[in-house]
Amino acid sequence: MKKIKLALVGCGRISQKHFDAIARHKDNINLVAVCDNDKKVLSEKSKELAVPGFESLEALLENQKLDLVVLTTPSGLHSEQAKICARYGVHVMTEKPMATRWKDGLSMVKACDDNGVKLFIVKQNRYNPTLQLLKKAISDGRFGKIHMVNINVFWTRPQEYYDQAKWRGTWEFDGGAFMNQASHYVDLLDWLVGPVEKIQAMVSTTRKIEVEDTGIMNVKWRQGTLGSVNVTMLTYPKNLEGGITILGESGSVILGGVALNEIKHWDFEDAEEYDNTIFESNYDTDSVYGFGHYLYYENMIKSFTDDNHPVIDGREGLKSLEILIAAYLSARDGKTISLPIEY
Repeated sequence: MKKIKLALVGCGRISQKHFDAIARHKDNINLVAVCDNDKKVLSEKSKELAVPGFESLEALLENQKLDLVVLTTPSGLHSEQAKICARYGVHVMTEKPMATRWKDGLSMVKACDDNGVKLFIVKQNRYNPTLQLLKKAISDGRFGKIHMVNINVFWTRPQEYYDQAKWRGTWEFDGGAFMNQASHYVDLLDWLVGPVEKIQAMVSTTRKIEVEDTGIMNVKWRQGTLGSVNVTMLTYPKNLEGGITILGESGSVILGGVALNEIKHWDFEDAEEYDNTIFESNYDTDSVYGFGHYLYYENMIKSFTDDNHPVIDGREGLKSLEILIAAYLSARDGKTISLPIEY
């Protein structure tokens, strides 16, 4: 296959994970340009990667013939930027969350559909080996009926983190602890367990920001499972836990570590051969992002080669966005929110 001509927009914190993945897939991907509105950052990254740099997305699209644009910009910009790329006939990959408003998520999916381009939503944690094993156990029906699910995200984001850029900690561009930091964990609610029926949530804010830095979410799934998501960015003195516990009629599993990187408990009524090696999937990490970007890019490349839909496309991204919006509506109005959201 010919190499995929790719440009990355937004050279901030998460972009390095993408640059690393692109470099590892150099036989299939050609990074042809970068884009950022910070002239200093843009100049440094353009020089480092030996590719042209552009200060605006429109200038990039006008001057480069591209197959794919990767958006690692503030979340509130994703929708409009994705729609611009779609109008140019360029496929789009965007970091989480896909948007900060429900209507924006819907409109970017429609724009990509209308213009016949693929929309990739980055959910790299799904490729973590620990989560792949958990997904297999659920898909194989080893839990029987799942009774309860609990997710904890106990991390720390000091005030200095939010002060790094004006968009951080804002409703319009960032979203709070649920939407930003815990977005990948909220994604697990539907991907692992199934469609959600109802959401109840409460949030609070301690840092000097617009959005929440702490929140709790009670969840009821359509099949009757109950659960919760507990999130805070106030943990002392550093990131402590990113974990999930699943309790079923014939199995119980706990994944922990700082980012779902350790299987701490694995017990099922009926044993399988792979149970003897499950702890080999544990890995050390100093990053809450995990190591799934490389595998996510692998799927993206295959979707170009075989002309298939992405495994994690816009509609898949909407599932977690809907849960997030329901949580914020619940917290704002003090009500239980039923899904699907009316629109």
